[in-house]
Amino acid sequence: MTQIISREIHLASRPHGLPAAANFTMVQTSLAPLNDQEVLVRNLFMSVDPYMRGRMNEGKSYVPQFEIGKPLEGGAVGEVIESRATGFKPGDIVTSGLGWREYFIAAPQELQPVSSEFQPLSVYLGALGMTGLTAWAGLQQGEVKAGETIYISGAAGAVGSVAGQLAKLRGCLVIGSAGSAEKVAFLREECGFDVAFNYKDGPVLEQLKLIAPDGIDVYFDNVGGESLEAALALLRLHGRIIACGGISAYNAERPLPGPVNLFNITTKRLTMKGLMVFDWLDRQAEFRQEAGGYFKAGKLKHKETVVEGIDHAVAAFIGLFHGQNVGKMIVKLA
Repeated sequence: MTQIISREIHLASRPHGLPAAANFTMVQTSLAPLNDQEVLVRNLFMSVDPYMRGRMNEGKSYVPQFEIGKPLEGGAVGEVIESRATGFKPGDIVTSGLGWREYFIAAPQELQPVSSEFQPLSVYLGALGMTGLTAWAGLQQGEVKAGETIYISGAAGAVGSVAGQLAKLRGCLVIGSAGSAEKVAFLREECGFDVAFNYKDGPVLEQLKLIAPDGIDVYFDNVGGESLEAALALLRLHGRIIACGGISAYNAERPLPGPVNLFNITTKRLTMKGLMVFDWLDRQAEFRQEAGGYFKAGKLKHKETVVEGIDHAVAAFIGLFHGQNVGKMIVKLA
């Protein structure tokens, strides 16, 4: 193997509030020759996701925290360049958790082979990847069924847009909120949402009351804050909350107050359950079979916002918190 020079992004300091470019640094590294049972991979696409913000904080969390001075991690799709491991050969397409770098050397257990029949390959980071699995798992966990009304916040994002499409395929009436007219149009025209609204146009509760005067059965929460409070007000008896994310508070420097109407969980006998995609990895094949079938048939749309080059990966990540993505935010590396 000729010597490979790779660029990778390290955490330089822990952000306080919204991350800034100064919290990251680009590092150039030389990769060593392969040992037995090692694989050299060139990343083609990498994912940036809101959950990564939590990994940049100090202290313990539900996933290992990023270390200062070490490369960041995240979902990636790559091509095998060289292999000394059984089961992998040059040209194979693989997914891994080793994003934020151009090349890397891995053990076979760190790689998951995927088929190149699904295009673009970045779909394995979106509709057929972890964000798609998250959406599917949320509907499974919430026991969402035909005839129900579901409200999804952050609906134009990677998880929300897939959750809405899958809920529609289940026979639900689907309502979504997003932060721009462009995103609202995307939800209605491309994702097939029954109704979508811009949460910046007025209080979420007032807008949701007009849309669903008789209430909702399920709330798929990607945002928290005002949207969660509105959903608690409108959920029907025995309604369910799928607690997937809370991007409205990810950059808060101190804990934010909770919903004022949290006692509705008691009076309405609601169920609110946290969702972690890592708990559903054993059902990934089941998800991919179902979602892959929809994707092949054109019933599941994969929408992405693509940024070119590792040089712009940090800006793409920060852009998530300014609503700069429609669908999945992807960084194309090769």
